[in-house]
Amino acid sequence: RENESKCILLSATPYNKTYLDLSSQLRLFVPEDEDLGIRPERMLREIGETEFAQRYQSPIRSLAAFEQSEHADDWKELMRLYLVRRTRSFIQKNYADTDPTNRRKYVTFENGQKSYFPLRIPKTISFKADQQYSRLFANDVVNNLSQLKLPRYGLGNYIASNPSPTPEENKILKDLTRAGKRLMGFCRTNLFKRLESSGHAFLLSVQRHLLRNFIFLHAVENNLPLPIGTTDASLLDSHSFDEDAEQTTGDTEENKTEDYENEEPKEITAPKTENEFRNRAAAIYTLFDGKYKRRFRWLSSRHFNKELRKDLLDDAQTLHKMLIQFGKWRASEDAKLDALKHLLTHKHPKQKIIIFTQFADTVHYLKKELESRGVSQLEAATGSTENPARLAWRFSPKSNRKQNRIQPKDELRILIATDVLSEGQNLQDCAIVVNYDLPWAIIRLIQRAGRVDRIGQQASEILCYSFLPADGVEHLLQLRARVRSRLRNNAEVVGTDEAFFEDEDKQTVLDLYNEKTGILDGDDDTDVDLSSYAYQIWKNATAADLALKKKIENLPPVVYSAKPYKPTPIRPEGVLVYMRTAQEYDALAWIGPNGKSVTESQFEILRTAECLPHTPAQPRLPNHHHLVGKAAEHIAREEKQPGGQLGRPSGARFRVYERLKNYAQNLKDTLFHTDELKKAIDEVYRYPLRAAAIDSLVRQLRSGVSDEDLAHLVLSLREDNRLCITFKELPSQNTRIICSLSLIPTHP
Repeated sequence: RENESKCILLSATPYNKTYLDLSSQLRLFVPEDEDLGIRPERMLREIGETEFAQRYQSPIRSLAAFEQSEHADDWKELMRLYLVRRTRSFIQKNYADTDPTNRRKYVTFENGQKSYFPLRIPKTISFKADQQYSRLFANDVVNNLSQLKLPRYGLGNYIASNPSPTPEENKILKDLTRAGKRLMGFCRTNLFKRLESSGHAFLLSVQRHLLRNFIFLHAVENNLPLPIGTTDASLLDSHSFDEDAEQTTGDTEENKTEDYENEEPKEITAPKTENEFRNRAAAIYTLFDGKYKRRFRWLSSRHFNKELRKDLLDDAQTLHKMLIQFGKWRASEDAKLDALKHLLTHKHPKQKIIIFTQFADTVHYLKKELESRGVSQLEAATGSTENPARLAWRFSPKSNRKQNRIQPKDELRILIATDVLSEGQNLQDCAIVVNYDLPWAIIRLIQRAGRVDRIGQQASEILCYSFLPADGVEHLLQLRARVRSRLRNNAEVVGTDEAFFEDEDKQTVLDLYNEKTGILDGDDDTDVDLSSYAYQIWKNATAADLALKKKIENLPPVVYSAKPYKPTPIRPEGVLVYMRTAQEYDALAWIGPNGKSVTESQFEILRTAECLPHTPAQPRLPNHHHLVGKAAEHIAREEKQPGGQLGRPSGARFRVYERLKNYAQNLKDTLFHTDELKKAIDEVYRYPLRAAAIDSLVRQLRSGVSDEDLAHLVLSLREDNRLCITFKELPSQNTRIICSLSLIPTHP
C-alpha cells in the first residue's frame, strides 16, 4: 500500500505448509478490518455462526475469519477475489493462434517471437514382473503391511494412566497426543508407495523401520528414556520430503541449524537375525544418547503402558519375517531396471531424458545400477542435493543461459530426480520425461511434464513415459484396490486418519495405459480465477457477435430470463441473481425453492448460469420475483456487520469489557470518567479486537494488571488506532438488482 503497488507476482506454488502463508501475502495490501464480501462458508457449515462468534474475535467476512479455516474450498473462494491465474489450457483456448502450416498452437510475444505449445504425448514402458516383483506384490505383503500396529508413530495411544510427568515431559506427551493416529496413516501409506517405487527402496525402508523398533524395544526393556523424533507429518509426505523418515535422527526444532550430515550413524553390514538387530539397535541407542543426544527429545519409558512393548515386538517380528522371505534385492534380476536401461540406450540413445521418482532411495539405486551398466553422462538429484541449480545448468544449459559456463564434457544427458528437487528449475532442453514410479494422483504426472514444458521448449512433442506391468494395467489396478480396501478396513477398526495416497480415478490410469492424448494437459476452466473466467466469457461472446455488447449494455435494470436446468438434491432449481451491493460489491446469489441460499460459491453460480447462444428462453418460475426478493434480503443481511458479540467469558474481549464497565461505574460523577473512556468501552462492545490488541491485553490480564492500568492501556491502543476493527460509515445506498435467471427443472 505504501508504494502503491498494484500486484504481487507469485510462484506456481505460493504457499509452503499452511494457508496462513497466503494470508500473509494478502495482508500486504488487504487490511484485516476490510469487508471482503464473502465468508468462509465451508468452516461456517461445520461449526455454525454462533460457535464462530464465540471462538473468534473477528468479523465473519474478513481475512481474519478466513485465517481460522483449514478448508481448501474456503481459500479457493477467497483467492479468486485476488488471484489472477491463467492455466495452460485456458491460454491455448482463448489467446493462442493456430499455425496453418502445422496446426500447432502458439502465442506471440511483444517482440514478435512465436512460442509454440508442444503436445504432451503419454507413452507406456512395459516390463514383465519377475519373481522378485511377484513376491513384492503378493497378497500376504499387502496383508502384513495393513496389519502393522506402527506404535512409534502413535505413541500418544500408549501413555500410561498415571505418568506424573515433569513440565517438559508433559509438553512432549501433549505433542504426542495431538499427533494422534495421523502419523500412523502417513507411515502406512508411505510403505505402500515405496513398494511400488522399487523393491530396493521398499526393503531398505522395512529394514530401517525394523531397526528403529528394536531401538525402542532396547529402551523399554532396559527402562531407558525413549528418543522422541519429530511429529511433523510433512516428513512422511513424499510430495515435500523425498528421504525415508526412518533414516532421520530426530531433527527437533532446537537443533535444525546444526550440521550432522557427515556424522550420521552408518550401517556397514545389514543385520540379519533378531540378535544382530538387537545388538545393532543397542549400539545406535548409545550413539543417540551420546553424540546425537540433542537431536531428540527424551521421555522416560515409565510414561508408557505394557502394550507399547507388545506392539513393537509384534511389528518387529512381522517385518523381520518379511525380510527373511525376500532376502537381498538382486538388481541383476530387476526387469523394470532393465526396461529403463533399454529405453536410455536403445530407444533414445542420444536425447536428453529426465527420470522422476518419488523417493531418494530409488534415485540413488538407479544412478548406481545404471552407471554399473555403462550408462554415462548421468547424475542424480534429490531434495538433499547441495546445489540442485548447478545440476540443472549441466543438464539444461541452453534454457538456463549457461552454455558458456558448462563445458561439453560436463554436460549431462540423463538426470534422475525426485519431485522435491524439480520445482523451480529450468529443464526445457529436455523433451522426454520418464516416470519410474507411478504416483497415485494424475496431478503429479502433469507437474512432472510441466518441468520441461516451459517457455523456450523447442520440441513439438514432449514424450512422457510411465512404467506399467506387461500383464496389463488391470494387475496394477487390482493391487491398488486391495491396498485401498485394507487401508479402509484398518481405518474403520482403529479410527486412523489414513491418507489413501490421493483420490485416484481408475479411468485416468486406463487412459494413461492406453496412451490417450490430452490426459497430461490436466488443468481446466475451474482452475482459472473468477475474474479471468468471467471476462473471457464476455470477451468471447462479444467477439462472436459484435452487436451483443451494445445490446447487453442497453438492457434495463432488474431484467430477467429463464433456462432449462437439471436439479440435484444439493443443487435444486431456483433463481440466480446478480446484484450490486450498497458497498458497491458485485454479488451473485443462488436461492432455492425454499427461499434459502444454495451455495455461496461465486464460481459455481456463474458456471450454473452458462448458456449457449441458441439455448431457448423458458417461462420464469411462478415465484421468480419472490425468490429474487429473498436473494436481495440475503445479500443485504450478509452485508450487515456483526457487533455486540463479546465471545466467551474467558476471552480477552469479554473480560476487558466487564472490567472496564465496572471500573467506569465506580468512577461515575468523578473527573476520571471521561468521554474517551466511554467511547473505548463502547467500541470494545461493538467491534472485534485487533490481533495485536488481544496479545497485549492477554499478557496484561495474566500479569494481574489493575483496572486503572488496564484502562490506560485500552485508551492508548485506541488513540493509536490499534484497539478494535471498526467499520467505516458508508452513505446509505440500496442494493441494486442487475439481472436474474430462473432455473427451470427438467426431468428425464
